[in-house]
Amino acid sequence: MMVDSGLALERGAADNVSPEKDHEVNSNYASGRWKSVDARWQCGYASFKGKRPSMEDNYDHKSAEIDGKLIGLFGIFDGHGGSRASEYLKEHLFNNLTKHPLLMVDTKIAISETFKRTDSEFLASESNTTRDDGSTASTAVLIDKQLYVANVGDSRAVICKAGKAIPLSDDHKPNRSDERKRIEDAGGVVMWAGTWRVGGILAMSRAFGNRLLKQFVLAEPEIQEQVVDEDLEFLVLASDGLWDVVSNEDAVSLVRMEEEPEVAARKLTETAFARGSSDNITCVVVRFLHNRMDIDYPPLVAQDQHVPCGGSQANC
Repeated sequence: MMVDSGLALERGAADNVSPEKDHEVNSNYASGRWKSVDARWQCGYASFKGKRPSMEDNYDHKSAEIDGKLIGLFGIFDGHGGSRASEYLKEHLFNNLTKHPLLMVDTKIAISETFKRTDSEFLASESNTTRDDGSTASTAVLIDKQLYVANVGDSRAVICKAGKAIPLSDDHKPNRSDERKRIEDAGGVVMWAGTWRVGGILAMSRAFGNRLLKQFVLAEPEIQEQVVDEDLEFLVLASDGLWDVVSNEDAVSLVRMEEEPEVAARKLTETAFARGSSDNITCVVVRFLHNRMDIDYPPLVAQDQHVPCGGSQANC
């Protein structure tokens, strides 16, 4: 449902941005595109199960009008141990954030408190199960000309600014020196088990969920802020299924070759799969329109699907 830019929504109201095209090929591969009602940005995504037996990635994209300002929210949630945590974040994280009373006053505080609260609520909702699902969250909140990127885990956010790739998140890996110290100071251990892992189990040092490791594995986000000026071309959010095999610079180069963000997101997933990614792969590309804001973009025409799994949907 489209947010009517002429009607002020109550605080906390958030809706999916009206898609110009939003489709799903099958349960293994999906893509879609949107643009904001004020034509400040266009967004596209692609999500592919890849070589994994099940899909644990999720994504979200919302628009809300709060205090007379239209804000955009974008997120990638990469589940592990199952999909319940990433599904919970897709359903609740941005809704919780838009209800926070400080969102428009102190955005970073609002984001931090919402992440921690949502983590607690997820753990409470899972208290009667034996599962221990977890999830990353790489998110972006756009308010006027300010872009806030908040990250938990090893999904990643990268911007293209004046043609250069600039990461706006630092992967939460257990062997990152500050993360290792924090874990060990709390009484935990970081050990090698095929890769560096918290307690020999989890290959990231921050996450939602993961009840058994919660003392060491926090959902406290690291937040970076960026002004959306004329040099800021686009933002890429992606799960580590992309970043394991595609560098920041390669990702930016691939996106710059495509005007349409959905096409760019699809190219990223295809490239990661072709380079041997063994994980779920999900990408969101947000292109900032700047001086093209007043252009009357024609309707986007539906196009044939191109599924990156041997050229046949049956192979997915």
